[in-house]
Amino acid sequence: MLRHLFTLIWNRKRANALLITEIFFAFVVLFVLGSLLLDNYRKYTAPLGFAYEHVWMVDLDPNGQPVSKQDANFTRLIQHLRAMPGVRNVERTRSNTPFSFSDSQVDLTVDGKEVGSDSYYVGDEMDKVLDLRLAEGRWFDRRDEVATHQPVVITPETRQALFANGPALGKLIRTKDDELQVVGVLATPFRSRGEFQEIAPALFHRSEALVSPKDSVNFDQPKLLIRVQPTATAELEQRLAKEVAATTGGWKTTVTTLTEERAIRMKFALAPMGMMVLVCGFLIINVALGLFGVLWYNISQRRAEIGLRRAVGASAGIISAQFLGEVLVVTTFGLVLGLLVAAQFPLLGVMNIKPAVYLAGMGVASVLVYMLTALCALYPSRLAAGIRPAVALRED
Repeated sequence: MLRHLFTLIWNRKRANALLITEIFFAFVVLFVLGSLLLDNYRKYTAPLGFAYEHVWMVDLDPNGQPVSKQDANFTRLIQHLRAMPGVRNVERTRSNTPFSFSDSQVDLTVDGKEVGSDSYYVGDEMDKVLDLRLAEGRWFDRRDEVATHQPVVITPETRQALFANGPALGKLIRTKDDELQVVGVLATPFRSRGEFQEIAPALFHRSEALVSPKDSVNFDQPKLLIRVQPTATAELEQRLAKEVAATTGGWKTTVTTLTEERAIRMKFALAPMGMMVLVCGFLIINVALGLFGVLWYNISQRRAEIGLRRAVGASAGIISAQFLGEVLVVTTFGLVLGLLVAAQFPLLGVMNIKPAVYLAGMGVASVLVYMLTALCALYPSRLAAGIRPAVALRED
């Protein structure tokens, strides 16, 4: 029966060319969309590497004052803030805070191997503020003030990229301007740009200064990350602003929570995915309507054939199964062409998605296309099964 259906469809391939083309394009669209959604789901379920709940970000506006001359006052400010009721810990950072739209990257070199990495400048208490967990070594402390080389803490991805399976602690990493020494390795990746960021190498520099001494002009305004008690309210925010202004001589503050920053970042990430789903939905509806129309027309053109088969003893179930089987065979021809195109994506590195995700996307798209065509063929096949032999033969 199955071989007969394939032979029948192949002999009528010109008549079914439009149907096969529609199925082919439907599969390709579903494959691309499915691969993107599966890849984003994979990213979403991966660990962020830090805890953002109950963390406030404080943007500091020097109000026209030179930032580089405020290091002493800033250190005193952090001490005062740490002593405030409702504050668990405080640490300085730069513009590329978690969930921000600011990035900083550096090229790292070890034994001729070069790797691009996200770069973060943080203080000695940032591991407590963001709840960063170490797998090896330690976080920054006072011992690093007299270190020969600038200390850094790296993520597992940075370690794998630079040292493979070898030891990393104490090793030197070269950049364009400095030599860095690894003092710690995090237990998880660090994805400051949110759940939809691809896992990538990252490292942390120790920084006790408000701005880099290499900056001739201060474009990087200082920021604070503050871990507060879960019961903290707007009253604590007001006290923070007053303390900053009193200690620094009039600096202004803007306080937002990392939870709010995450929500903004999520909206920017989800908006294009939502648009793709809508466009794909409209396309699938059009394909479904096209399939339904073609099948309906096919039945009307084959009423005499159906009536003859019913007259010689074919049951309604057999007629219905034949039309449904023909549609599934046509679908298979369209899927074979689609799979040939989809197989080129991992080979050419299109969209920079992992091969396993592409394979999952092919599987999901194939199942959805079979389900779509089967649903579209179900009602027309039942109509064909209900044709009465005498009426069909008399019409012919």
